[in-house]
Amino acid sequence: MGAPRKLPSISRRQVLRRTGPGPVPVIGLEAEFTLYVDDVKRRPEEVFGNAQKFVRQKMLPRKGRSFQLPVGGAVYFDTGVIEVATPIIEIESGCAVRAGRTLWEQLEFVRGELDAWETDHGQKLRLEGFSTHYNVSVPVGRSLSSVRLQQAARMLTYLLHPPVMLLAANKLSTGIGVRPRGDRLEVTADFTPDPDLMIATTSLVTGIILAVLEWPVHTLAEMKRRGLPIIAGFSPCKHTSRKGFLARHFCFPRNPFAADVNEPDWRLVDGRHRSLRQIALEIALPFREAIGAVTDTDALTHVFEVLSGRARSLLDFPTRPTRYEDAGRRIEWNRRNHRTLPRSRYEQIIHRVLTHRPIRIGSALYDPERMIGWHAIAFRNRRNGRRRTFTLDELAAQGLTNT
Repeated sequence: MGAPRKLPSISRRQVLRRTGPGPVPVIGLEAEFTLYVDDVKRRPEEVFGNAQKFVRQKMLPRKGRSFQLPVGGAVYFDTGVIEVATPIIEIESGCAVRAGRTLWEQLEFVRGELDAWETDHGQKLRLEGFSTHYNVSVPVGRSLSSVRLQQAARMLTYLLHPPVMLLAANKLSTGIGVRPRGDRLEVTADFTPDPDLMIATTSLVTGIILAVLEWPVHTLAEMKRRGLPIIAGFSPCKHTSRKGFLARHFCFPRNPFAADVNEPDWRLVDGRHRSLRQIALEIALPFREAIGAVTDTDALTHVFEVLSGRARSLLDFPTRPTRYEDAGRRIEWNRRNHRTLPRSRYEQIIHRVLTHRPIRIGSALYDPERMIGWHAIAFRNRRNGRRRTFTLDELAAQGLTNT
């Protein structure tokens, strides 16, 4: 049986368009790490109490026990792991590169603080990579009901798992997940100990999700109508945390993470046989323009080099790379231009606030006091002591930048 006909792909303009007033659509990344002290697994809460205890600079507090790192993101302890998160990054050209870059900047900073703690306490601290979460908000004007968002998450589990496996997984991985989170969709995968592969994954996930949100329906029938491959015998299971879906290794006829990604022995529902790499590439190609809309040329090229076999996936290696076991100790920025991309407007505002210098709005001076969620910051008026909260958009309207 031949492949179904291909339908036109979503354009760059459609991906980046604003459909009405309201919050700017954003992306953000989170990464979780298991802590080892002298090679013994420990809960960070038991070792440090809270994150401020190992970060030497004073941090702005956030909700609960989380803090805003001096380099812009957040750090907190979550059910026995250390979690770092990026600030929100506006969806625009290059946003996937910015998000991946800033995630690694947070890890680099945290690793430096742990190095200092090691020196002071005479113990070795090691971070083992656990997971990465890729968050994409639903743009205003494309808002979906909770039922439709759940449907989109389920369909995206079918659509995303082959290319995300090639870009973000390793031989010991067990699943790729998609969770609806109110006003956003979250893709969960293993931590990727390579900045370039993480940026490539962010680019693909963001571009495909934004393009798919333009579809009128989110069903397997729509995937088939658009000629997108579906592995026969695959059915997602419930996500292990919160609502959502997982493409776990046992959801397939056999474990895809342990398979040869180049062997064309996976049967599709249309009767064809393809390799995992061929399936991943066939899924990604119709979204090439959408992916390119949110990244840069270098990262876009890297996505398709990995998916076509011109660059290696971590699944091409016989075992999981040892870099997972001591994440952040050594960071290799192979594509240096990623580090020269200008900061987004939100990043500039947050970096300016984190200098702890007062800001002037009108005739009043305000001191930053606390981060309120991801979109707002609480300040204290120097003259009358009153607390006032400004959103990032309100601060942007005042021309506040990292100057």
